[in-house]
Amino acid sequence: MNAWDLLSELLGWSYFIAWSFSSYPQLYLNWQRKSVRGLSLDYLCYSILGFLSYTVFTLAFYFNQEIQDEYYKRHNSENLVQFNDVAFAIHGLTMSLLLLYQTYIFKGNKRHLSSITAMVTWLTCMGGLLLWFAVHYGNSEWIHLMYYLSFVKLGSDALKFLPQIWLNYKRKSTLGWSVHLILLDTLGGICSIIQLVVDAYIAKDWSGISGDLAQEEETLLIGDQQYHRRYGI
Repeated sequence: MNAWDLLSELLGWSYFIAWSFSSYPQLYLNWQRKSVRGLSLDYLCYSILGFLSYTVFTLAFYFNQEIQDEYYKRHNSENLVQFNDVAFAIHGLTMSLLLLYQTYIFKGNKRHLSSITAMVTWLTCMGGLLLWFAVHYGNSEWIHLMYYLSFVKLGSDALKFLPQIWLNYKRKSTLGWSVHLILLDTLGGICSIIQLVVDAYIAKDWSGISGDLAQEEETLLIGDQQYHRRYGI
């Protein structure tokens, strides 16, 4: 492993650690207060939807040979999903589910999703199900479903902080919302963007940065977003 490969590996694990640990302060804060007041349920819904999509996406690209072959036929190059991407996706989904579980166990904090979030979630699931049927009956390819999931992740990341911002604004307070989550989130985003540039330099292929509008938008969403950055979608 040369110096550039080592740097890419270190950056990958750096954002994995930063983003993964970003959930722990919120989990601890909820436990300490025995309350999830101040944490948006809509935020959690978007987070779970996004991490679930990203988990399926990374597992498929990392382990499924058929999808890897479809990607190679389209782009004439190997996909760049690494093990740290898979580990991050699974861990992120687990942490989001634990946060959701806290909203259940702490009594007196029962809330419902907003009608907008419920509708977006329902339409997203229906879209994925319809595409799965299309693939199953030979009218599409698995990689199309993977691309759909990647856009779900990007869309979830773009939307999920908005309900939290609105909740903070209505309450005129950030009590119950951990500032450490945002700080670690931003640090992870910076490491991810640097890794994107390093990976493109190693591969002598800058399409991972410039090849798709979704990827260009991804680099601007420095929060909890790594997901389209390298796959040449």
